[in-house]
Amino acid sequence: MTVKSVCVYCGSRAGAMPAYAQAAKAFGTLLANERWRLVYGAGDVGLMGEVARATQAAGGETFGVIPQHLVDREVGKSDLSTYVITETMHERKKVMLVNSDAVVILPGGPGSLDEMFEALTWRQLGLHRKPIIVLNASGYWNPLRTLIDHTVSQGFADSSLASFLTWVDTPEEALDALRASLS
Repeated sequence: MTVKSVCVYCGSRAGAMPAYAQAAKAFGTLLANERWRLVYGAGDVGLMGEVARATQAAGGETFGVIPQHLVDREVGKSDLSTYVITETMHERKKVMLVNSDAVVILPGGPGSLDEMFEALTWRQLGLHRKPIIVLNASGYWNPLRTLIDHTVSQGFADSSLASFLTWVDTPEEALDALRASLS
C-alpha cells in the first residue's frame, strides 16, 4: 500500500488567535494517526513548526522543503524524515506539490496565499487533479472565499474554479475530505 502524502501550506507565524495553532497541531496529529506523510515548507516556526512537531510527536513521517535563503530565517527544521533544500521558492513549491497527493491550506500569510493560488491555477490549467482543501480555522479564510466568488462573478474565472476548493472548518473535517478524495 502506497503512503499518502498531504502538502500543507501554512504560516511561518502563529497568527493572532490561539485557534490557528490548535488547528495546526490537531491536523498534524490526525495526519500521523492516518499514517499519511506531511509535506510542508520545512520551517520550525509558526504554524509550520506546530504542524510538523505534532506530526512527529504522533509518530508521523515528515517531508520538508525549504529554499537555502530561508534556512536561517524560518529556522529550517532539519530533524524531519526527509529534508530538502532547494535553490529557489519556485523550486520549493514544485517539489512540495509533486511529492503530495493532496493540498491543505491552514491559516497563513502571503507565502501561503502564493502557494495556494499556484496550486489552484495549476489545477485550473489541468496540470494536476489533486484535491485542495481550505481549513478555515475560526473563519480565517472567509475573505478569501469571498474573493474567489467575486473573481468568478466578475467573469475573470470560470465557475469551475470555485469547485476546485473544498472548504472545511475543522481539522477533523479536513481529514474526512481527504479520506473521501483520496480513497
